[in-house]
Amino acid sequence: MKPLAPPAQRICLIGGGNMAGALIGGLGANPQSDTTAIVVAGVVETSAQRRSELSAQFAAPALPVFGSLGEAEQAGALAVDAIVLAVKPQQLRAVAQALAPHIGQATVVSIAAGIRTTDLSRWLSGYARIVRAMPNTPALVGAGMTGLFSGPATTPADRDLAQRIMAAVGETLWVSVERDLDTVTALSGSGPAYVFYWMEAMIAAGTRLGLPPATAQELTIATFRGAAKLAAESTESPARLREQVTSPGGTTAAALSMQANHGVAAGIEAAVEAAFQRAGELGDQASVD
Repeated sequence: MKPLAPPAQRICLIGGGNMAGALIGGLGANPQSDTTAIVVAGVVETSAQRRSELSAQFAAPALPVFGSLGEAEQAGALAVDAIVLAVKPQQLRAVAQALAPHIGQATVVSIAAGIRTTDLSRWLSGYARIVRAMPNTPALVGAGMTGLFSGPATTPADRDLAQRIMAAVGETLWVSVERDLDTVTALSGSGPAYVFYWMEAMIAAGTRLGLPPATAQELTIATFRGAAKLAAESTESPARLREQVTSPGGTTAAALSMQANHGVAAGIEAAVEAAFQRAGELGDQASVD
């Protein structure tokens, strides 16, 4: 006789923005056959327009969408294995304080940048089974990178469930020190914007040099996609890959020399450090009552 599959684990998302939508879609599109299934029991979203969009996007099967925590509780959508806090950092305090009486024994997964587990636990009336997650926007197409950190009160089951939730939209990586999530935020969390910034500049240059904008954009995007794939699949370091494409006296050498003269590498490092500092400031601000 075939063994019975373990019961599905249920989650509820608080906040129905783009990242929540990506998680809902990923969990539905990427069932993990080697683990317990994860079912979205509901989404709490205060915006009527966004609720309508979610209901239309996930109409089959119908996604339970609620306008308040009270509605979700009455429907039993908060009696779940995990609650994912997918709201902006500035909103998290009020949301957590309102949620505190309804947590039960759920694993709490927060994707709010900068908000530390100690502060979130305080807002949750001392509840401490918290996992912080820092995804990035490529999660919207199933190619995300999420950094994870678990507070000391979490169990192996908490960490496993949090990881499986975030794995629905891409890769995951654990850090052992919470401060390192600020670095994750600065690198992979904010990183897609750096890439898009470079893309904008390259498209503008290609257009200025005579290409149609659509052609410049196609070439640029394909270049980034191919370079990332090569870096991911090669055994060589990015530095070595750069050397391999840079012939002495050639076009690439001329381009890299110009970037060095303009301090591009130093600017990139400074940008990452600025994002890191800002993530820390968000955490510091949240620690002030």
